[in-house]
Amino acid sequence: MDEEMVQTTQPEKMPSLNVVDITAADRSNHQPMTAEDVDSFGALGQPPLYSSVQGAYKGRPLTKHVGDYVKALTQDLIANMEYVTNKTPVGVTHFALLDSDLQQTNLLGQQMAESFVHELHKFRIPVIDYKATDFIRITEEGDFVLTRDYLELDASLPMEYVLTGTMAKHQGGVMVNARIIGIQSRAVVASAQMLIPFYVADALIPSDGSERGGMRDGVKLSRG
Repeated sequence: MDEEMVQTTQPEKMPSLNVVDITAADRSNHQPMTAEDVDSFGALGQPPLYSSVQGAYKGRPLTKHVGDYVKALTQDLIANMEYVTNKTPVGVTHFALLDSDLQQTNLLGQQMAESFVHELHKFRIPVIDYKATDFIRITEEGDFVLTRDYLELDASLPMEYVLTGTMAKHQGGVMVNARIIGIQSRAVVASAQMLIPFYVADALIPSDGSERGGMRDGVKLSRG
């Protein structure tokens, strides 16, 4: 009886944990980094590259696009916005290249403007599309109401504020500076800043299907 009591009172042994030394496993399987393991932006150990049908896009498979980053920028703008209400119309311009004369943009700057129109409208902020005409142009290429010809646009529009910004190439991406400015006062009433990764920005493909930066002055460019 005493022996049985002693056996029952002894603590049970805890099962041993199966601990794996991950660093040791990495050291044993480590191989020198090859050129295929470095992507076009110098990042190491990236997943395999994917390309479009035309071969115009080569990069990592995307889980986010430019619109997702614009959504976050819009939320930052709304968080510190002043004076802009659901009764103050806002215009949205293309984002200019910071190291230019501020009269140049690219496909990223154009697409961000389109995405900001959508995001501001979701917040019930009135957005004026100043590129819209008062007629529909019917052509063989399609039916259009938007134009870039300033002679076809209304010279006076009820805009009190404008959303604009700049872009600067940064290591690993494009630094975007967005702000809302008063048309008359030029005062900044909202601002936001975010880094859009290169693999997201370069996922935008020009309408001709060519690779961005692939041609310059009629010469095909390639990485050396």
